[in-house]
Amino acid sequence: ASAAIKRYVELGNALNATALDAIGTRYVCLLNATELNAIDPPSLKLASLDPSACSQETKNILYEKAKAAFSDQHRLPAYYELILPYLGGAPAVDLKALSKDNVNMNMSTFVTLRRDSLMSLTPAEVQGLLGLNLPDLAKWQYQAPVRGWIQVQKQSELDKLHIGLTGGTQEGYINIVTPRFPAPSSAPLGTVAMALHLLPALLLSFLMMSLLS
Repeated sequence: ASAAIKRYVELGNALNATALDAIGTRYVCLLNATELNAIDPPSLKLASLDPSACSQETKNILYEKAKAAFSDQHRLPAYYELILPYLGGAPAVDLKALSKDNVNMNMSTFVTLRRDSLMSLTPAEVQGLLGLNLPDLAKWQYQAPVRGWIQVQKQSELDKLHIGLTGGTQEGYINIVTPRFPAPSSAPLGTVAMALHLLPALLLSFLMMSLLS
């Protein structure tokens, strides 16, 4: 399939809606960066793709293509549903913008977001994204990537969500600096080895003297 797609593109054929439908979700992950960048964004309006199983690079490129394809509907309620299959490649700035649009993202989508994007979201922004689905966040609090997100948030901010999340950082905590171990003895290695060798004999002599006294 990969060879067929490559040959198709090499012959000068465009990756239009018809080609993308033929490729479909089954083979979309086979497209390399050059082929992905050759996609004409409007083609995504007519194609049905789900890149959730693809590499992060593929998700990132397809997200930008989809964002361009649906840019004329960005302020419409339908925009979220159109961009939804491609959100796994969304940068943090776009997710922060979506958090203000009452999209009610479900957890199955939330946990597949780009890790770097998810980790930069504040509790308030996550609340905006999940909306009515916010209580489901508590069910995932001990699983990746939600656990990692919780651990970099202030516990006081997590408490404001009122869903029982624990594990955030406590304000006013003290960093404990581990003391450095003293430098190894500067005595020659042979001297140290000799002392260790004689130690059992010295201890035995000490014990014998103690018993005799």
